[in-house]
Amino acid sequence: MNNNITNWTKADDARVLDAIRRGASRRELLAFLMAGGVSLAAGGAVLGSAGRAHAATPRKGGKVRAAGWTTSTADTLDPAIASHSTDYVRLCSFYNRLTFLDADLAPQMELAESIETGDAKTWTVKLRSGVTFHSGKTLDANDVVFSLKRHLDPAVGSKVNAIAKQMTEIKAVDPTTVTITLASPNADLPTLLGIHQFMIIADGTKDFTTANGTGPFLCKEFKPGVRSIAVRNPNYWRSSGPWVDEIEFIGIPDDNARVNALLSGDVQIVGSMNPRAIRQIEAQPGFEMMITPSGGYTNLNMRLDMSPGDAEGFVTGIRHLINREQILKAVARGIGDIANDQPLPLTNRYHNAALKPAAFDPEKAKFHLSKSGLLNQTIPVVASDAATLSVEMASVLQQEGARIGMKFDIKRVPADGYWSNYWLKAPMHFGNINARPTADSYFSLLYASDAAWNESRFKSAAFDELLVKARGELDEAKRKELYGEMQVMVAQQAGTVIPLFMANLDALNSKVRGMKPNPLGNLMGFAFPEYIWLAE
Repeated sequence: MNNNITNWTKADDARVLDAIRRGASRRELLAFLMAGGVSLAAGGAVLGSAGRAHAATPRKGGKVRAAGWTTSTADTLDPAIASHSTDYVRLCSFYNRLTFLDADLAPQMELAESIETGDAKTWTVKLRSGVTFHSGKTLDANDVVFSLKRHLDPAVGSKVNAIAKQMTEIKAVDPTTVTITLASPNADLPTLLGIHQFMIIADGTKDFTTANGTGPFLCKEFKPGVRSIAVRNPNYWRSSGPWVDEIEFIGIPDDNARVNALLSGDVQIVGSMNPRAIRQIEAQPGFEMMITPSGGYTNLNMRLDMSPGDAEGFVTGIRHLINREQILKAVARGIGDIANDQPLPLTNRYHNAALKPAAFDPEKAKFHLSKSGLLNQTIPVVASDAATLSVEMASVLQQEGARIGMKFDIKRVPADGYWSNYWLKAPMHFGNINARPTADSYFSLLYASDAAWNESRFKSAAFDELLVKARGELDEAKRKELYGEMQVMVAQQAGTVIPLFMANLDALNSKVRGMKPNPLGNLMGFAFPEYIWLAE
């Protein structure tokens, strides 16, 4: 890329590459460049360089070491109970899903050859032939039935139980055919089957100390909280890829340590880079960034079933005390979009643009916090590097609170164990939610009364009723109206404050090729192992 252009940065390089990967025309790209002050001639040079990098032919061979941003002794190879980025990367390495969600979150067939229905209630899944597990067993319908039914067993503790419960019957018709009957129509089923937890495992699997999947890599080593080593599956069913011989994946929760590991050459890929590190990366040759617009976010959760969240006016006061513009500008370095306290991002076709975020209004915040009886009291707020930018967001809240007499004690806890010890449990804490493929998946996982990840313990029979109604509504206009109403309910009644939708920011050594944005999350929606390759 041409880094001699005035004010041109590697972040701009990343945006151009993102646009190329998304299929933008040369005219559109040149318009984008010139709008940023780049001349027509210089813009042509930039596009030529970017195009050459993008068009290079993949090659096999080599080893890659990559670092995610979360890790703990609770790391798992069981798809059903996977709950964070490190788990998802490993699942994508060792397993496959029936469908894979592409860069537009459209379902593409993976282990399924086709998924068809006539009424959105009864679905027929035809499986791809010639697929084998790492053990040598041939994939058949019983494996799919077993994998899906596990989510319905309370003893498994599936993270997608609330979604899976709509499957009232799952049965094998023949070795390559499965029928799935839903309690009520849901046109999103092919998309939902692309969620990471719905990876397919072999019938009867109980041991998850290693992985026996159909995926692109074999599990050579798995040490929870330490690392995994994946080696290329020589019998992978897909003809193209994987390209690299081996991937070692580790977790480095500390942001600075993760970037330093990249710059020192200890790792070649790092996920979820803190925007503060952009200039540090830009100052070093041989590295690139990948910016992916996403529906992921870090949110502040106040449990409504305990103090302080149960005090009338407290949550409303916090909504008006959150300085969203400051968080976007100073914390996220302008990479992201202001959010309105509900989970559907601006790119979701059901996003309610008429729902405005609560205005930053310290006086209004003070009024409501006084009403709660908690003004001038010290309120603990649990934050951790495990929840991206949560420590910085907490600091902004603390500063604004001090100006009106509201005291917040930031409890910064280690990333290791954060998700099992503090998330969902602490009275006031931060979450970090990855992008979801459908409106229903956000609401079912996070806001239904019985949702496993109901972060603020929001419970509403009216909301639950709308959730079921919207799921089965085939009229798009009516469905949009229902989801719009649900967004208002969440924004005004739940105890979750969502300041902004983040763009995912990853960094990699320039020799690593094949990385493409996917809105499901960082690191190509966590599926990068199958697609990356190393340039000579």
